[in-house]
Amino acid sequence: MDITIHQTFLPHTDPEASVAFYRDVLGFEVRLDVGYENMRWITVGPVAQPGTSIVLYPPAADPGITEDEKRVVAEMMAKGTFASINLATKDLDGTFEKLQGGDVDIVQEPTDQPYGVRDAALRDPAGNLIRLQQVS
Repeated sequence: MDITIHQTFLPHTDPEASVAFYRDVLGFEVRLDVGYENMRWITVGPVAQPGTSIVLYPPAADPGITEDEKRVVAEMMAKGTFASINLATKDLDGTFEKLQGGDVDIVQEPTDQPYGVRDAALRDPAGNLIRLQQVS
């Protein structure tokens, strides 16, 4: 089989803040920015990986979601427990140093984990947890 990762979805609460974070802080390109009614779906991704994207979506867009579910999702997003993604870099310490220079919510400085990876953690403007791992 030849299966690749094409897209993953992360919720956003503020499209402008999300674009600024993923484009200006992480250096991703904005590939699509689609609006419908008062909602926006924004597709971003690393410039060198045109086949892999993150779709930032409004969590309330699901037509089957109840008001109680919307409240729970909003609470979980605010705590950073609703969604997460692992990203990778060849220079974790250098990348982390650049991130510290911006307006970034740092959760964990670069750490050698007991399970064999070196990583750091931060949150995007919606509260999504981003683990940034060192790769060779």
